[in-house]
Amino acid sequence: MKLALVGATGMVGDVMLKVLAERKFPIDELLLVASEKSLGKEISFKGKSYRIVGLEDAVAAKPTIALFSAGGNISLEWAPKFAEVGTTVIDNSSAWRMDQDKKLIVPEINAHLLTKDDKIIANPNCSTIQLVMALAPLHEKYKMKRVVVSTYQSVSGTGLKAVQQMENEMAGIKGEMAYPYPIHKNALPHCDVFEDNGYTKEEMKLAREPQKILDDRTFSITATAVRIPTAGGHSEAVNVEFEKDFVLGDIRKLLHETPGITLQDNTDTNTYPMPIYAHDKDEVFVGRIRRDETQPNTLNMWIVSDNLRKGAATNTIQIAEYLVANSLV
Repeated sequence: MKLALVGATGMVGDVMLKVLAERKFPIDELLLVASEKSLGKEISFKGKSYRIVGLEDAVAAKPTIALFSAGGNISLEWAPKFAEVGTTVIDNSSAWRMDQDKKLIVPEINAHLLTKDDKIIANPNCSTIQLVMALAPLHEKYKMKRVVVSTYQSVSGTGLKAVQQMENEMAGIKGEMAYPYPIHKNALPHCDVFEDNGYTKEEMKLAREPQKILDDRTFSITATAVRIPTAGGHSEAVNVEFEKDFVLGDIRKLLHETPGITLQDNTDTNTYPMPIYAHDKDEVFVGRIRRDETQPNTLNMWIVSDNLRKGAATNTIQIAEYLVANSLV
């Protein structure tokens, strides 16, 4: 197993290394890849130092799997070059997600679709992953019609520059701005760039990606994505209208029994999901489950997950684990 990690010096790359070590992913040779400004730097992994190499050298090495977390433009240019030499690319950017010829994978839901011919595999948006993890079992049983989701997303989803902006503002230090406004003591209804329809790219990812993952376009999703001053973990307020009615106890039981979901739903003890509890964990946490009393067959719930773990690094590595376990690489 020759593994390349493209974007090794970024926030997600750092978490990927932690998750690879924690999950004991089998690696015989590790290639850590980053931009030219990082060439020659060293990163420690499992007690050993690795020197950063460039993309051309990594392609020439013909790795078995390449984990990409270096931005869409890098993925569009370089993922095909890796695929041409036989490498299976698992890409964490938005570059390939809606490409009709590329599969968009959340392992617990649709990894069974993967074959040896899939040389570029897309990892979904972080907010999408935690949303579909909770929606998939409910959709299978009750059939979704419409979903309304509002997100409360950590600055870590933007990257190191945004985390630094928040920390600077908290300390009263003037510095480089990742956002057009302060984020400390603020909330920005602005995740990613605005599109012509008035929605942001993040909101449109939430609308489109779940339909592809669940292979079903009979339901619709509308979203509002908000950036809040938390260091890690995305939260979502979700309203789901189903075709079939439900019993709340059955909803809780179904989610409790779903792999990858942790139910935290007891208002008597103030037990509900929060980013502070999701930090550094791989589960998707669901709570505040209640019936929408304004219309039939409609549910409200609150979903929280660590956006750098299950929302990015862990999901990517779970895809790699599935490929290895099923001899698809």
